[in-house]
Amino acid sequence: MFVCAGCGTELTAPVSRVALPVHADYGAWEELHPPLMEPGTYALNPRPAGPPWRLWDDVGEDLAAEQGVYLPQHSVSFGPRGAVVIAPGDSRGMTLILEKCDGYCMGIDGRDGPNLACEGCGRAVATRRDDCGLWQTVSLEPGEVRSVPSGAPAVPVPGWDELELESYAVPPVELDGSWSRRWEAAVPVALAHLVVACEGRPVTLPGPLAELVGDAVAGYLPAGSPVLTARLAGPGTPAPRSGDQILVVPRHPVTGELWRPPHGTAPVVPLDIAVWAHLVVPGETSPLPASGTLPEGVLRDDYVLPLRTWRGFFPHGRAFRDTLAHLPDIRRPELRAYYDRYGGPGPY
Repeated sequence: MFVCAGCGTELTAPVSRVALPVHADYGAWEELHPPLMEPGTYALNPRPAGPPWRLWDDVGEDLAAEQGVYLPQHSVSFGPRGAVVIAPGDSRGMTLILEKCDGYCMGIDGRDGPNLACEGCGRAVATRRDDCGLWQTVSLEPGEVRSVPSGAPAVPVPGWDELELESYAVPPVELDGSWSRRWEAAVPVALAHLVVACEGRPVTLPGPLAELVGDAVAGYLPAGSPVLTARLAGPGTPAPRSGDQILVVPRHPVTGELWRPPHGTAPVVPLDIAVWAHLVVPGETSPLPASGTLPEGVLRDDYVLPLRTWRGFFPHGRAFRDTLAHLPDIRRPELRAYYDRYGGPGPY
């Protein structure tokens, strides 16, 4: 758990570290979102986050690169790195700083910096964000909190072969028939890594992904006849072949590390395990038994038909552009030429 660095007041429930979700900064405008983190978990944000912000023209390329930004942006964050991100329901011992609770329309967005104070000593220790377009989070300031043992037994980190992939899979369509907001953010994040991995050359998407969203994301990929092929690889899939050119692999849900093939040198592209698992884990395809028929007089009413979407897939354009901006290789001439021409289309 985490406590106030000043007075020791408990600020969180017992939590275990996991990887920061790739969709953390990319929500849908004018919509309320659920918590980003699962209960009982926390993640560290490796990027600078929050104020102070400085305009790109005042920062320049060299200083922006030190902040991990490699393409021109309107502004660059010089906030602290390593913020501890938790679900709001896991916060304890904090109270809102009312004069720092501005937001756009439906909640607070943290524009003025930390807006939660320690109930014990009053120091500003965290920032709550829950406005429209934001996944609900509480971010603990790295310099204002410290971790202490909670007394709960440590949760072992599962190996790749120990993961229950079915439990991580997230379907692409929500119950209301809209596309999953997680998919709409995770796919363009992966596409940005794919563009860099193929060095700006045209590439063919893996079959299952192309079937679902290929037409919707075509504008993000380099134009021309594909000269490279990407395919899904990871735990439980056939071993990569020597001729594989690019492998689309999952991130470990706890460590954030990429799955790596035991042999071969093909470049790997990360994909949110929620999307990856849905694409590679087979689901139920028929309401009938594998052989024979249902017994006489037995009716089956527990078969859920696949969800159908009522609108097209809208890739989160800012997720694509922002991911490209944080990849150092985007400064290479061939990739800058790609970016200057295509720039990442999208509705957000």
